[in-house]
Amino acid sequence: MTTTRHAALDMSSEEFRTLGHRLVDRIAEQMARMPAGLVKPDEPAAAVRGALESERGLPEEGTDPQELLARAASLLFEHSLFNGHPRFMGYITSSPAPIGVLSDLLAAAVNPNCGSWALAPMATEIEAQTVRWIAEFVGYPASCGGLLVSGGNMANFVCFLAARRAKAGWDVRKAGLGGPAPRLTAYASSETHTWIQKAADLFGLGTDAIRWIPVDEYQRMKTGDLRKQIAVDQARGELPFLVVGTAGTVSTGAVDPLREIGLICREHDLWFHVDGAYGALAAAIPDAPEDLRALSDADSVAVDPHKWLYAPLEAGCALVRRPDDLRNAFSYHPPYYHFADDVLNFVDYGPQNSRGFRALKVWLALQQIGRAGYVETIAEDMRLSRRLFRLFQDDPRFEALTQSLSIATFRYVPPDLRTKVGQPEAEEWLNNLNRDLLTRVEKSGEAFLSNAVIGGKFALRACIVNFRTSDGDIDALPGILGRIADQR
Repeated sequence: MTTTRHAALDMSSEEFRTLGHRLVDRIAEQMARMPAGLVKPDEPAAAVRGALESERGLPEEGTDPQELLARAASLLFEHSLFNGHPRFMGYITSSPAPIGVLSDLLAAAVNPNCGSWALAPMATEIEAQTVRWIAEFVGYPASCGGLLVSGGNMANFVCFLAARRAKAGWDVRKAGLGGPAPRLTAYASSETHTWIQKAADLFGLGTDAIRWIPVDEYQRMKTGDLRKQIAVDQARGELPFLVVGTAGTVSTGAVDPLREIGLICREHDLWFHVDGAYGALAAAIPDAPEDLRALSDADSVAVDPHKWLYAPLEAGCALVRRPDDLRNAFSYHPPYYHFADDVLNFVDYGPQNSRGFRALKVWLALQQIGRAGYVETIAEDMRLSRRLFRLFQDDPRFEALTQSLSIATFRYVPPDLRTKVGQPEAEEWLNNLNRDLLTRVEKSGEAFLSNAVIGGKFALRACIVNFRTSDGDIDALPGILGRIADQR
């Protein structure tokens, strides 16, 4: 009888070491040459599928792993958008910290299931410490409950469900939302991320339960309108339960009047949730918007370490003031669970049973540069955004529109249209011009931006959550855009 098993997927330690060294060398080379390359190659989907040989069927026989890893690296390095590039200023996805890249390898090597302490003792304790450190960084009570999730949508979902259970007034987990119970209503500004619609849809309220509160000229929720809408719904016999304040909107980085929203929630016994997926992490910066100091008033906060803590995807974080609110929303104990009650089991705090070790990359990076290092790095992103906004203010080819946190919005306005800005025909033409300009910039690979719509104006949007972006990259952008615009 054999005492060892030979499995085709296994490797000797020497083979693994050789392959790993080669792959790390290849990644290091790519990181070194990335800043001089294109942010994204200009190629159609058909070319990407062709490089992959996407129509190829499942192979019957195996292939040498060295060949496989080399080909996979080539495919990814030659046919990807690089959000680590210093001129990636598009969506709120940061450059991945190199220590985070290495930590994902280490986490996968242990492969802990962070659903229960017994299956992941050290990983569970690292995640708990990471949650506490994130809370400390943003000024939230360190005694809170929380856990790492995939990203902003899931972090907000976790908080939404905790709010629903806490404020429904009946056992909503057992009885659901039907029957004679009053309708639950939630409140969010018109600039709130679309996660709120998904949550209302997925968790039984329906999107008609969302009350969209108008924003002011700075894209901040109008709290007077919030008060009026709550009163109207209460008079109709509906049950307001949740108000969402945003700490850094996706379009412009606007921060809602969180302090005042918190006061309204306390007056009406509503759950105060802050979607801080992007902007909450700026709370530690001395010159950040003052309303970010009100995060400490919230019942829950969503934060994304894969945004402004520069963690590789995926890494979101849900913070809930009272840990029992998470247990009350998610805990079930079927007979096939045999988990100790005197330790932390994250299966009781969120929707997943099997959970990967997302915390390691955040935990290591927080220690690599510490609080002071993150404050300096995030503040630098914000400084660069302000610098970019000033450049567009001073450049007669552009109209600077908004700047908040690390997001600047602007648009290209040809000299012959400067005097016609605001006229309907000219505005339509400018919207089309800037929409086309955004496409051509992306195709050029010289920079990567996204867009926003500000007061009906189609704007170009630069979001800097990128520790590789420099003054030189910022100073180059108006020239790149102007040159591409002139080529139309």
